[in-house]
Amino acid sequence: MNVFTTLQQFVPQQKISKVAGRLAASRHPWVKRTFIRSFAKAYDVSLDEYERQSLNAYESFNDFFTRELQDNARIIDASINGIVSPADGMISQLGQIHDHKLLQAKGRDYDIGQLLADSADGDYFADGSFATVYLAPSNYHRVHMPFDGILTKTRYVPGTLFSVNNTTAANVPDLFARNERLVCLFDTAYGKAAVVMVGAMIVAGIETVATGKISRTDDIQEADHDMSFKKGDELGRFYLGSTAIVVLPKAAKTDWQDTMQHGSIVQMGQLLGSAKI
Repeated sequence: MNVFTTLQQFVPQQKISKVAGRLAASRHPWVKRTFIRSFAKAYDVSLDEYERQSLNAYESFNDFFTRELQDNARIIDASINGIVSPADGMISQLGQIHDHKLLQAKGRDYDIGQLLADSADGDYFADGSFATVYLAPSNYHRVHMPFDGILTKTRYVPGTLFSVNNTTAANVPDLFARNERLVCLFDTAYGKAAVVMVGAMIVAGIETVATGKISRTDDIQEADHDMSFKKGDELGRFYLGSTAIVVLPKAAKTDWQDTMQHGSIVQMGQLLGSAKI
């Protein structure tokens, strides 16, 4: 484990994220202006694709960070049974789930049941497929539906808040199954499917249209739902960035695009692969 990831084990992850969350939510003119302008400059953020194109138009850093795109700024691939990217970002890994294991990084994998915090769900997806999309700080930070589905359950899982970049993924065992996350389970044309929103260092919160902003607790929180979504519909958002993992069952027989591999840059709505049902 390198110095960067070792240090993350000793800092008060929850307290840092809590403080960051308060500052990010502040509407104090000096606080919000300082954070928004410093962030936009550091990450070379362009507002050309966004509904509000002035930094002064945002009420807080959170409002800026979760900024909405202009209508039709993203084309949602309409391929029949197509699976699209849930977010703008970079493909961290994608492929098949073998013997309950998903690839995290070269030489590291983790258990699907641990990721979903449910052994029965893990067994169901044991031979399925997955795609992991990492959202960089400069990216659009809303998460959208990669397929049509009916949301049946959400499961908040408390955990650590390690960074989720490539360096940490390569050095922290079971990273995505250890970090705080929200598991969203759906009924689809090919059976049960999932989108997992994974928290990270300084991420001040996870929100979905079904749950509102999730309140952190020390215990797993589950809720039942019956909410229909179309591919491309907004599912939720991160208050500061992280990772979205799409999990599909064996029955989907997912065929990922040859062009999609570790390091591929993707946009929300872009075709990742197709289910063959």
